[in-house]
Amino acid sequence: MKSGVRTIYNILFTVFFALSSPYYFVRMRRRGNWRKGFSERFGKYNTKFKQSITNRHVLWMHAVSVGEVNVCTQLIRVLEPRLPNLKIVVSTTTTTGMGELRRKLPTHVGKIYYPIDRRACVSRAMHTIRPEAIVLVEAEIWPNFLWRAHDYGSPVFLVNARLSERSYRGYKRFGFLFRPLFALFTGVGAQNESDAARLRKLGCRPEAIHIVGSLKFDAAKLDERRLLDVPGLLRQLAVPPGARILLGGSTHPGEEAILAEQFVRLRKRFPDLFLVLVPRHFERSQEVGRELAARGVKFVFRSEIAAHSGFAPGEIDCLLVNTTGELKYFYEHATVIFVGKSLTAQGGQNPIEPGALGKPMVFGPNMQNFAEIARSFLAQDGAVQALDAAELEKVLAGLLDSEQRREQLGRNALKVIQENLGAIDRTVDMIIKHLDKGEIYIAP
Repeated sequence: MKSGVRTIYNILFTVFFALSSPYYFVRMRRRGNWRKGFSERFGKYNTKFKQSITNRHVLWMHAVSVGEVNVCTQLIRVLEPRLPNLKIVVSTTTTTGMGELRRKLPTHVGKIYYPIDRRACVSRAMHTIRPEAIVLVEAEIWPNFLWRAHDYGSPVFLVNARLSERSYRGYKRFGFLFRPLFALFTGVGAQNESDAARLRKLGCRPEAIHIVGSLKFDAAKLDERRLLDVPGLLRQLAVPPGARILLGGSTHPGEEAILAEQFVRLRKRFPDLFLVLVPRHFERSQEVGRELAARGVKFVFRSEIAAHSGFAPGEIDCLLVNTTGELKYFYEHATVIFVGKSLTAQGGQNPIEPGALGKPMVFGPNMQNFAEIARSFLAQDGAVQALDAAELEKVLAGLLDSEQRREQLGRNALKVIQENLGAIDRTVDMIIKHLDKGEIYIAP
């Protein structure tokens, strides 16, 4: 039965991979910098990487993209002192995720692309790396990877595990494939009891599940050294000191147009208002630019601003950020923040980063991917939820008009953050507890 399931999966995956690879290849080209490390996606590594792991005990951590990389970085800072004999290798799926890994992690931490889930690619990767243990940051379940890890005897941990209603239904629908896979996890760090219950129903062993909270509360920290001078950038754009900044963060199709239209109307009431838009996928920037131009909003791309650039007062209404890894720096200087993917799309984006900065934030009705976190902010008056575009404009106007209300929301958001810290320490304790006590690690 096991052999039959594996065979069927590999046949179906090969067909899907062949049909979908042109689409993903085009996406990689659009994002740029796709050639470097491309062979790693097939489990092939250069000599330098192989030498770095020779005769080393390896802990393999996987962070899908930018959000998971931020969590992974914080985990490593706590793990390394407690696992001094382990060589840490981190994989990611996207080029933007790799850019963050290279920027945030020191050179002694290995950085690779996650192998495509073809049997041969995963087998090559496992045979080269031979991990003592594997940590997956958030639930991305690839069957061949988990099967091969089990065959090699490598314990696998799933941390910061959350399941949206959509992913839960999908895993449950194909339970014949996924139930045995979920049962393979040595330890699972669930964000809350609701996720823990779902994980048990999907096949995770009850004794493997630990409710630790969301790691993103701990991970929502600005780098001590600022990599972007936002006030200086705004001065170049001739934005007056103290001007109101409306920021749309991680926006999705349709949301930029709504914010642009509302910005035009709101600016009649607040003449100093300036708009900053940070689309979730920077490759959509040209499309967003056309929408802004069609609404009479004068904008400049972030990538077009050089050290010598300068603009006259009133020349620019909006900064369109078409770079990656800079959103949190703009959050820090925003007056009011709209959290994207919550109005015209499903799922929502992470509200913890603006909350950790004590910023007033608004999100739409669709926060399914952060349901518990959004409820925590709303319950303690640390955020405002707008049910539609009309209500969003009303809420934004109220916040732009009241500094007292903005400060109140910010204070309450910080309180939510403080009450939810500690998940990373609890997750590290879970991993340490399950690892064999030998040469692998030295307990504090």
